[in-house]
Formats: sequence, C-alpha cells, structure tokens
Amino acid sequence: MFDNGVYITETTCWAVIVAVCMIVVGLIGVRKLERNPRGMQAIAEFIVEIVYKFVKDNMGKGCVRFAPYIGTLFLYLLACNAVGLIGARAPTADMNFAFAMGVLVFFVIQCGSIKARGLGGYLKHFADPFPFMIPIKVIEEITFPISLSFRLFGNILAGVIIVELYMHLMGSISEKLGMIFPFMQIGTPLPVNAFFDIFEPFLQAFVFSMLTMGFVAKAVAVHGSEDEG
Repeated sequence: MFDNGVYITETTCWAVIVAVCMIVVGLIGVRKLERNPRGMQAIAEFIVEIVYKFVKDNMGKGCVRFAPYIGTLFLYLLACNAVGLIGARAPTADMNFAFAMGVLVFFVIQCGSIKARGLGGYLKHFADPFPFMIPIKVIEEITFPISLSFRLFGNILAGVIIVELYMHLMGSISEKLGMIFPFMQIGTPLPVNAFFDIFEPFLQAFVFSMLTMGFVAKAVAVHGSEDEG
C-alpha cells in the first residue's frame, strides 16, 4: 500500500510475476534461433503451429492475424489460473483482474471491427438490420466483456472456496480422529486439487479464449470478404 491509498494486492503481484516469467521464457526461447529447431525453439514452434491452426480452423483464414493474441491470452490465463497449485491466490480469482481482461478483449473487438469495416461501416452495423436495434447492439457490445469477466472470476473463485472448505473439513476430521499428523488434510485432497487446480484452470482459460475468438471473428467479419469464418 502507498500513502495515497493505492493498494498492491497479492493477485496483482502474481499477475505481474506471471507476465514477467512469460516474457523471460519467450526471450530465452528466441535468443538463438536455428534453421533446424531443437530444444525450447522446437517446443515453441510446435505450440505456435498448433495455435495458428486452431485459430484458422475456428475463426477463418482472414483472422489468422489474431493468433498471437489468442495464444498469449490462453497461456497467460492458464498460468494465472494455475497459480493456486503453489498455494497462492490466483489472479483470476480477483474481480479487478478478470474485469481488466474483459476490458482488453472489448478493445480488441472494437478496434478489429473498425479496422475491418471502416469507421463508417462500424457505426452503420449498429443499425443493422433496423435503426431501432442500435440500443440493443450497444448493450450487447458492453455486456459481453462484463459477462466474460464474471464467468472467469466466478468459476475460479468458486474453485478456490471449495478447495479451502475441503481442506478445512479434512483438517477438522483429522483433529476429531485424534491424529497428530493431519493425514486427512494432506493425503485426501489430491482428486479435488487435481480438478480445481489443474483441469479447471485449463478449462476456464480455454472457454475464455474460445468466446473471445467467436466474438472477434463476428466483429471483423465483413459480408463477402474472406474474414467470414
């Protein structure tokens, strides 16, 4: 906390740490590029190929330019979601972080739509097919990133709460059974942690990325162009 009332939360610190780690790994991976990739370069190129193919198959050939953003978004959310594996609070369990990710997606959608349609076409599409649709279209554009943020935040926070309640329950059971060593708290949570700290982070990062891809593809699609998926 600073004297002017600005707080730096645990989730903010972990979000920055994850971002810095991803940048460092990326810089190391491209430090010595070779014609015949091996090691980290081979792994990186394999991941890039998968991301580009996935984006092309789901968004259309004209949206391949969004592959770097979608790939980075997925990996960043996956890493942030999985911070719980080391006992820290996941950044995505903080509404401020989740809302910031939603706002970022909102600007990507709007900027992509303006670039694809032109400013006139962008403004005109709000009145398509009838002018009275303008308020509905505006509300739709605003509510999507909000709903996207709440979906991510709610699912990750629910997982955090369930794991904490489960650990507390197992600790209480160990205490009631008179165990000196909290076996129930250490030995039994594996299936619960495997779902909420491994599968759930992957699932939520995937869902967030898929929804982003769908709305971006819809926003940049121009009738009669190859941007249409």
